[in-house]
Amino acid sequence: MNKSLLHPFTWWLWAIGLAIAIVRFDSTWFSLSCVGVVMVVVYSFREDAPWAKSFEWTLKLALWILGVRTFVGIAIGVPIPGTELFKLPVLPLPSWMPGIRIGGAVTWERLSSSLTEGLLICSIILIFGAAASLTSPHRLLRVLPIYIYEFAVAVVIATSVLPQLVGSVKRIRMAQRLRGQNTRGFTSWKRVAIPLLEESLARSLDLAAAMDSRGYGVSKKRSRYRPISWRFKDSLVVLSAIGLVVIS
Repeated sequence: MNKSLLHPFTWWLWAIGLAIAIVRFDSTWFSLSCVGVVMVVVYSFREDAPWAKSFEWTLKLALWILGVRTFVGIAIGVPIPGTELFKLPVLPLPSWMPGIRIGGAVTWERLSSSLTEGLLICSIILIFGAAASLTSPHRLLRVLPIYIYEFAVAVVIATSVLPQLVGSVKRIRMAQRLRGQNTRGFTSWKRVAIPLLEESLARSLDLAAAMDSRGYGVSKKRSRYRPISWRFKDSLVVLSAIGLVVIS
């Protein structure tokens, strides 16, 4: 199946269905299974484009959230009795905070509860991150309703600028290293800021001129040279997620 032929709404509807199924199942193994399926789908069907590489950043964000949620769960909150694993130093709290502790005994039940809640959050984040990396923002813009079109254009431009900024910073720092300049430390970013600002302004002016020459915002009536239609394969992808919601 060629991913580029799918409707832009397909992966988002698929992600919404998976997220609902994960919440309804409330199972660690089911969440991990969905994450595994999502990763296989992303690395199999995503395009070779800057926006398609956002899944790696989503994965790092999800792992960071999992770590923070697990630490907060075992170190702060209401004690859960059970099999004790180890103890943390106890921080005394005022009398008007009864039942809450910072530190103390860490039980297996507390750790597993924190990991389960963290995996649930991370699974949902990864699912929608996968939908974002599988859907071209430019194709998605073509099927959005007209009353949110201007807002969508602004969002697409903003998200497209981030990969361009990263590429510009790498290119500027590489040029500075070739000139023998120091590119480490906080002070080196001062030399990066000015050329980065100049390049960003030039790119913004070129984009504004290109949009103006194509008549953006001139007329509320939109025309489509290549209409995007819903196909049978889109229904199959969405029905797979709906099936999980039904059996959950």
